[in-house]
Amino acid sequence: MSSRLQSIIDRRGPIRKIGVVGMGYVGIPAAALFADAPGFESVRGFQRDSPSSGYKVAMLNRGESPLKGEEPGLEELLGKVVGAGKFRCTSDFSEIAECDAVTLAIQTPFKDPKDLIPDFSALIEGLGQVGRHLSEGTLVVLESTVTPGTTTGMAREILEEESGLVAGEEFCLAHAPERVMVGRLLRNIREHDRIVGGIDDVSTARAVELYRPVLTTGKIIPMTATAAEVTKTAENAFRDLQIAAANQLALHCEAMGVNVYDVRAGIDSLKGEGITRAILWPGAGVGGHCLTKDSWHLERGAQVLGHGDLWYPHGAESIFGIARKINEFMPRHMVHLTLEGLKRTDMSPKDAKVALLGWAFIQNSDDTRNTPAEPYLAAMEEAGAVVRVHDPFVNDYPGIEVSHDLEGTLAGADVVTIFTGHHHYLSLDPARVKELSGREHPVIVDGRNAVDPDAFIRAGFVYKGIGRGDRNSHPIQE
Repeated sequence: MSSRLQSIIDRRGPIRKIGVVGMGYVGIPAAALFADAPGFESVRGFQRDSPSSGYKVAMLNRGESPLKGEEPGLEELLGKVVGAGKFRCTSDFSEIAECDAVTLAIQTPFKDPKDLIPDFSALIEGLGQVGRHLSEGTLVVLESTVTPGTTTGMAREILEEESGLVAGEEFCLAHAPERVMVGRLLRNIREHDRIVGGIDDVSTARAVELYRPVLTTGKIIPMTATAAEVTKTAENAFRDLQIAAANQLALHCEAMGVNVYDVRAGIDSLKGEGITRAILWPGAGVGGHCLTKDSWHLERGAQVLGHGDLWYPHGAESIFGIARKINEFMPRHMVHLTLEGLKRTDMSPKDAKVALLGWAFIQNSDDTRNTPAEPYLAAMEEAGAVVRVHDPFVNDYPGIEVSHDLEGTLAGADVVTIFTGHHHYLSLDPARVKELSGREHPVIVDGRNAVDPDAFIRAGFVYKGIGRGDRNSHPIQE
């Protein structure tokens, strides 16, 4: 423990002013909750004034959320903390100098998972901004999911170089990874246990002080910064692995003529001491910012921090890498189901009209990051199909026209493909969809178990569904 850093913290006093760098799915709810905590004086949200995201500053300062999916309580909380004068958003990073604690919630994608080189450009820029305005005794926390070793390595180096201060001696540094899911952001931050890892004991204690006031049922789990980094990447790698297992099972069930959802319910029913059956759901593909790349952060951490000492079965591939390949395969399987459905109606994909329902990667959200619908659309267009996209929450996407008119999208469709389980699609009426399509035997491809297969089959549809081996070869109803 650094007595010098502790004495600086003692002189500075409790955390009162907080800065949150990055106004996205993590930064916005975190900033609102910090601002709502009685012990904190004020919160600044820092957002670049860029052409793609600068609009957020004005929206947030009006108490409006730029996130347009269903996020219970977020808009109301923003209105409350803005109205109380406890939260303000700015593109002036010099105000970081006034903050007692600064968190960074910036995306960390991979340009190409094959080379295991992450694109840290946005995070590096954010760290540089924080470092240039860092004052003695400030706590800096990385919430971004990063390759293990980043906090004590690259992040520390940038902050020290830009500030002229020494981490662990003159300022605190920690990693406290976000653990949120779109659609339940506020609830997740309050209720999930918070992993907090400082580069030293003083940094860990200061980070605990920051996060404890926003937790309700969640508790703090302290550890080292690197262990915290491994925890976050590993928990997402495990989730990706579980989804891949469910998807692999779905493919097997299709081949064997079995309903994967019956099998899943049977597996999940076994309860008891020492028994864990954490089986997740199969589907059209895995999207989002986290699961699509966090396995690669874990893999890279083992390579970089292992210094070549990673013992591994000769010639074997990492199970996490295999899981990624299975989940990346599912949109291609959706293409296969679509083509098989068209074949049953003696139609070619060339000039076939496809209504693609759902562009967001997760239900009831506008989050389109790494949407699995994109490779499906590209493959169907390459096959000659005409694809129209509908999503009730997504307003725009580069190069893609996204409609909010469901009936207009369904009109004249030869194929209806469900990629996202938005609640709008759970109540599709087979008779109305068939009427809009104008076809005797339209095809429906269900990637999220969103509709009742039998109802659509009775209406004359050709049905294809992920894991529905019991229905994918059904007789066509005349």
